[in-house]
Amino acid sequence: MHRYDIERYLNVRSAGGADIGPDGRLSVVLNTTGTGQVWSLDAPLSWPTQRTFFEETVSFVDSSPERPEAVFGMDEGGNERTQLYRLNYESGEIVDLTRRPAAKHRWGGWDGEGDRFAFASNRRDEAVFDVYVQERAVEPSGDVEGDRSDTPSGPPDPELVYEGDGWLSVAGWSPSDDRLVVHEAHASFDHDLYTLDVESGELTHHTPHDGDVRYGSPQWGPDGDAIYLVTDRDSDTLRLERLDLATGEFTVVVSGGEWNVDGVALHEESRRLVYSRNVDGYTELTVGELVASDRIDELPAPDLPDGVAGGVSFGPDGDRFAVTATGSTHNANVHVVETTTGETERWTAAATAGIPPETFVERELVRYPTFDEREIPAYLSVPETEPPEAGYPVVVDVHGGPESQRRPSFSSVTQYLLNSGYAVFEPNVRGSSGYGKAYAALDDVRKRMDSVKDLRAGVEWLHDHPEIDPDRVVAMGGSYGGFMVLAALTEYPDLWAAGVDVVGIANFVTFLENTGDWRRELREAEYGSLADDREFLESISPVNRIDRIQSPLFVLHGANDPRVPVDEAEQIAERAGEQGVPVRKLVFDDEGHGFSKLENRVEAYRAIVEFLGEHV
Repeated sequence: MHRYDIERYLNVRSAGGADIGPDGRLSVVLNTTGTGQVWSLDAPLSWPTQRTFFEETVSFVDSSPERPEAVFGMDEGGNERTQLYRLNYESGEIVDLTRRPAAKHRWGGWDGEGDRFAFASNRRDEAVFDVYVQERAVEPSGDVEGDRSDTPSGPPDPELVYEGDGWLSVAGWSPSDDRLVVHEAHASFDHDLYTLDVESGELTHHTPHDGDVRYGSPQWGPDGDAIYLVTDRDSDTLRLERLDLATGEFTVVVSGGEWNVDGVALHEESRRLVYSRNVDGYTELTVGELVASDRIDELPAPDLPDGVAGGVSFGPDGDRFAVTATGSTHNANVHVVETTTGETERWTAAATAGIPPETFVERELVRYPTFDEREIPAYLSVPETEPPEAGYPVVVDVHGGPESQRRPSFSSVTQYLLNSGYAVFEPNVRGSSGYGKAYAALDDVRKRMDSVKDLRAGVEWLHDHPEIDPDRVVAMGGSYGGFMVLAALTEYPDLWAAGVDVVGIANFVTFLENTGDWRRELREAEYGSLADDREFLESISPVNRIDRIQSPLFVLHGANDPRVPVDEAEQIAERAGEQGVPVRKLVFDDEGHGFSKLENRVEAYRAIVEFLGEHV
């Protein structure tokens, strides 16, 4: 089998963030240039037109419901302080709408006429988010494509319509354009929903509850008298429910059984909707029509490839929708589905960098026993070549979050490792989402290290796998997964040949002290608080157990990381080096929580490949 280098795999492209405009134009975020930019297409597999030309990654695009224009979001250097910009599709002109580079802006959507838009921002107080409404920008004069500067005829200032005191986001305008849905996250599994009267500023709370309850993916009902959402109220898993705004009563519309109904999109005028179930990591999409407030008549299912799908965007008449689909063996592309027939057509052709798609390897879903007799779900991928006599080396790749889930989506790094003779093992240890809130809570605060025990059990299970070399097991992970790498190397040092920590937490105390003010309370709900749990947090921080580490370590980070500050990398690299451990450190000055620019990704993963080649 032909082998390709890591740069070739990192040049496999992806298309996502689909949006259908009022004229049928499909806009996507496509990373053909090395960073995600706005591109548009007018027909399936037609040559796309590039609309933005920045060095920074565009995070989303949302077309106006009435005009040939869209709003897109972009930060600078990975600092996550997203600014909002207006793109005129006809002239190509771009206007900076927010002009507050020190603040975060969270898009809340256009009103029905495209005359106003809403967003949440922490521009008043870095620790909390307020709700703003802004008139659309007047026509600019003198701007050129790619120029972020404002002009004398630029956008009006936004109106602060509600002062918040927490982690707020805006989830859309009512059909009558007089109210907004406001979502508040107290913790990853503890949410509330409100409606906000835009004119009066009156906020109405609709979800009082005791204990942890999620309320997600809220969508206004067609008549504006209800909200459809997914919630685990009175359930271990998420269900599709209807919230009557007048009475406060909930009605179960769809129960996912043992699996989450993890998202819903609703087209108000046609009453058509799409909802998704997360079945062992794989997406099952259901298309239907609301024939009563709590009854859906199903329509033919779309013919999407197996894997993960999401990001539904309805066309203006609800007769079709766009959705992004990806899987172990196919990179992300946008498909358009005819709502009533299920007929599905791929619209984008994100390139595979000349690598034959048939060489990509499918994951195998497995389960392994852990210390308390639970079964831990995981994905195992092995090369399609004959294993060496001692077996394949294996990379244990741990996801971040921790309330996240490794799912069967395309990974260029995974496919490179497989092509290079490594097996890849991706466990969803306790604390992962996707398996109910009880499973997700099994690692909270004082139970943190039980998830690391699950990693140990996974490696022991791999030892019994005949194709795996037990002496060449690598721990690799990013963000919270980086903490898991460091914890595994210090708790169970004999199991590992090497470790790769990408933007990981080394010291929970300094992490919580230095993370962005807007997210500290949210993270303390998961990890423990500085006020009450400092001693415990010190005791489980890998930097304080570094004397136990035996394996070579590679630490990578972004200097602008607002979530896990770069000092976490500095601490662990310095302390490990003092122990005589072979340590390499690589910090990118123009990146944040991860690596978004192609040249940085190439440098980072080429260095990782060299590190593994030297030590594994």
